[in-house]
Amino acid sequence: MIYSLEEVSKTYSASRTVVHALKGFTLDVERGERIAVLGPSGAGKSTLFRLLNATLRPSSGTLRFDGRDVSAMSGRELRAMRRRVGTVYQQFYLVPSLSVLENTLCGRLGHWSLWETIRSAVRPKKIEAEQALEVLKKLGLADKSRARADELSGGQQQRLAIARMLMQEPEVILADEPFASLDPSLKESLAELLILLVQEHRRTLIATMHDVDTALRYFTRIVALRGGRLLFDTTPAAMSRETLSALYAAESENGETSVRDEDEEARGAADKCEPECVPRCTY
Repeated sequence: MIYSLEEVSKTYSASRTVVHALKGFTLDVERGERIAVLGPSGAGKSTLFRLLNATLRPSSGTLRFDGRDVSAMSGRELRAMRRRVGTVYQQFYLVPSLSVLENTLCGRLGHWSLWETIRSAVRPKKIEAEQALEVLKKLGLADKSRARADELSGGQQQRLAIARMLMQEPEVILADEPFASLDPSLKESLAELLILLVQEHRRTLIATMHDVDTALRYFTRIVALRGGRLLFDTTPAAMSRETLSALYAAESENGETSVRDEDEEARGAADKCEPECVPRCTY
C-alpha cells in the first residue's frame, strides 16, 4: 500500500473563522491504482493533493506513505518522499526563458547535489540529456527541444510539465485537473498518453477533475469529495446517475457549508514547496 489516510483533517485560519478543508478523511491507495478524485469547487481536492505530496501536513489524523507516518518524517525523509511523488499542477511552473530540454531536465533537481545542478546548467550529462529527449519524444515534443518554453502552445506546455515530472522518475503521479484547459481532441489524446505512461512502469496515478466522462473512461476507481468529506469511493461500473446527483447537488440544509477558501489556501502552499515538489530551475 502506497498511501493510507486515517481520519485525516486539515484546517486553515481565515479571517475570524476556521475553515475545515478536510474532515475525517479515510482512504487507502494500493500501488498501481488509477484514481480519479471528483468534487465541486471547494470540496477539498486541492488540500488533499498538498497532503499527498507532503506540502501540507494534517491538522489531525494519520497520513502514511509506504507505511511511514508523514508527520513523523524528518526533513531529509520528506525530501526523499517528494522525490518519489511527481505532481503536475494546473499552473505548470515552467521557466519561460529556458528551452524545452532544459525545463525537462529540471525534473532531476531533487536528485542532484548543488554541484550537479551547477554542472548541468553548463553541460548536462549525456545520459540525462538522452533520457530527457526520449521522454520528450514520447510526448511529441522532441522537435521542440531547443524552443523556449514560452514559445509553446498551452497544450504543449502541459505536455512539457508532464515530461519534467516523468524525468523525476516518480512512483506516484498526482495530476491536478490535467485536462481542464484542453479541447476535446487534445484531452482524449493526452489522457490516453498519460495512462500509457503510468501503465509502462506500474505507477500510481491520482488525478483531480470535474470531467466525469474522462474519469469513468480512463480510471479504475472514483473517489468523490464534498464539503471536505469523503462522499463515496467506488468503481466506474458501480457509478449511477443518482450517485453523481448526490455529488453535485446543492449543499443540504443541515448547516454544512462549502469550503470555498481551501483551494486558494492550498494552492498558495505550492509556492512555498521545496524543489522536489515543484521543480524550479534558475539556470
